[in-house]
Amino acid sequence: MESFIVSFVNEKKDELVKQWESELHEIRSEIYLDKISDDLFLRTSQEFMEHTFAAIQTSQQEAGERLAPFTERLIQGGWPLIYFTKGLQAFRRTVLAVLAEEKDLQQVLKYFYEVEEWVDRMVNELVHDYTGSWEDTIEMQKLSLLELSAPLMPVFEGVTVMPLIGTIDTQRAKLIMENLLDGVIKHRSQVVLIDITGVPVVDTMVAHHIIQAAEAVRLVGAQCILVGIRPEIAQTIVNLGINLQQFPTKSTLQKGIEAALEQLGKKMVDK
Repeated sequence: MESFIVSFVNEKKDELVKQWESELHEIRSEIYLDKISDDLFLRTSQEFMEHTFAAIQTSQQEAGERLAPFTERLIQGGWPLIYFTKGLQAFRRTVLAVLAEEKDLQQVLKYFYEVEEWVDRMVNELVHDYTGSWEDTIEMQKLSLLELSAPLMPVFEGVTVMPLIGTIDTQRAKLIMENLLDGVIKHRSQVVLIDITGVPVVDTMVAHHIIQAAEAVRLVGAQCILVGIRPEIAQTIVNLGINLQQFPTKSTLQKGIEAALEQLGKKMVDK
């Protein structure tokens, strides 16, 4: 920020702190931070003000680098972004109020436009950084959920099961394929059961993805059995003319496991 603003802020710092602190307390009730203790809110507000005053005395880039770690730490700790954006806007109002006491109107306008521009840039940087961080977090959570949505679980030696629940789109189909192939190698599977009991709709696209997955498993030396074919799913497959003759199908997971064990020369015996 320009040197004349830095000098003004340093000269009026005590007055600015007093008025700005009052503004921050009003913001507290507006954004529902009442549950935070008075002591914690006071300490955080003082730290926020000190970081801001220090940032003013640096370049725009250095100012962002100075404020970013502080705001990021508090946001990760549960403080809302709006506390900082409203806090900076409150700082702008505070500076304007103190500037209004000056008699030179031209000087007041000059100072205020500089502060106005600085605060706007800082708010934009905070929002941009927070949005990017939020998008990264959402993307990571999405990937984690996708991985959980296509698990491969060994149930017997040489037999693994992949239970599928929910809609299968192209992105998820790709993950299913990757998990199947990785799992077959990792678990040394000879038979893989793809359980579609929890898949609400099996259309041509879904069937195509399943057939591709089964063919890929066959190419790495294992066999697929499709299980969980409900009557309505069977009717849909027939009506659509989908050909599932390339690999065995069973109506339930239990029958699929029995068929898998039979292929391996094993069977379940009741005691």
